[in-house]
Amino acid sequence: MATGPAKARGRVHAQRAANSTAVSAAARAGFVARGVIYVLIGVLSLRIALSDGGGKQADRGGAIAEIAEKPFGTVLLWLLGTALAGMAVWRLSEAAFGQAGPDGRKASKRAMAAGRFVFYGFVSYSVLSYAAGDKGSGSGSSDRDSQDVTAKALDWPGGQWIVAVAGIAVAAAGIWIAVRAIMQKFHKHLKMFEMSEKARKVIDFLGMFGGAARGIVFAVAGVFAVAAAVQHQPGKAKGMDDTLRSFTETPAGPWLLVLIAAGLAAFGVFSWANARWRKV
Repeated sequence: MATGPAKARGRVHAQRAANSTAVSAAARAGFVARGVIYVLIGVLSLRIALSDGGGKQADRGGAIAEIAEKPFGTVLLWLLGTALAGMAVWRLSEAAFGQAGPDGRKASKRAMAAGRFVFYGFVSYSVLSYAAGDKGSGSGSSDRDSQDVTAKALDWPGGQWIVAVAGIAVAAAGIWIAVRAIMQKFHKHLKMFEMSEKARKVIDFLGMFGGAARGIVFAVAGVFAVAAAVQHQPGKAKGMDDTLRSFTETPAGPWLLVLIAAGLAAFGVFSWANARWRKV
């Protein structure tokens, strides 16, 4: 008979847990970890632009491998993976109970939070598996993975349409990310009132420049996926590494990649600012 009240109390306790200091700390640790990955991707991209990159991949796998080579690299990877798991837990709490802000309980926002929970959960698992000794996990080539997935999808009935729609969705998401960054939509997620005027200017620059660069990379990757679908050639699909390298083939040469690399590193620093000022 008391099932209803018991469930209600359970929901209240779960929501309190989601709003707890522990979940807030987990989210902030996750932003620090995300920042580390993007700064490293920016540095690896810069190496590629100015030389050959030394055979390193400019993607998440390359960033993980870079950390692993450092002193106490395995310990750092355990910390990174754990922090990303914290980000996943926070996103799960948003999916279950809504985000901070007046419109945070909208179904669309909760669905996006659920998608981010899955993404960060996968990334965390990959990093932790690598730290535990599975060197094939986490540091794989994003280019090879993209081509393998595209090849499998193209073999399905209607595979060309599926890949094309997915590519268009990724490209549209990239444009959406870039436009929102330029419009400074990130303001509503940050405690702007706690920042000094100088800090606000720096964070505005990092958010706009970093977000725009990140969005451009997603958009270009989506275009390559559409090309793979239209030409029925899985090799046309590119992961982050090959997408970044493609910027060197433009009339601007390596300097466009230098600009994008700086933007990705800026997004990493912006993530660190989120760790300090994000509303969670």
